Amino acid sequence: MASTPRYHTLKPSSARASAAARGSSRKADTKPELLLRRALWREGFRYRKNRIDLPGAPDIVFPGARLIVFVDGDFWHGKNWKTRKAKLSQGHNADYWIRKIERNMARDGERNRELRTAGWLVLRVWESEVHSNIDEVVRRIELVLRQCVPVRPRQGPARSQPGGTGSYVRWQSRRG
Repeated sequence: MASTPRYHTLKPSSARASAAARGSSRKADTKPELLLRRALWREGFRYRKNRIDLPGAPDIVFPGARLIVFVDGDFWHGKNWKTRKAKLSQGHNADYWIRKIERNMARDGERNRELRTAGWLVLRVWESEVHSNIDEVVRRIELVLRQCVPVRPRQGPARSQPGGTGSYVRWQSRRG
């Protein structure tokens, strides 16, 4: 296993900038998470949130289906990494930010492996996907849930009886 990168030789551009970055970066209940949770709840899906007993403290957990959903921030988790990395490399304190985001991406992969080994299906969605087309994100989560177990919403609009095959579907629209 690779050693954890150390940042002791890399410094934020200033203490004020570091504090501002940490303060503006929430760990839970981000706007995209709240939007997605509200949309899922409106559709009648029930879940648990931020389960600290699971690796990575997943944003949304469907225990019966053994399904976990992470809502990843575009910047912090490296969406369009090649393009973003090229832009970051031209900016201030490039080494610090590139190593930090690459470590986040590696940690995402580690958490995915840990959770899959423990029998969970892991879905990751980008915050921009939630903002741009939340209905599509909810639809994709619903499709996966239907593949995992029969899902019957307790509330919400009437819909046809979902069926489940009991098999797991690996859906991933990211990391390309």
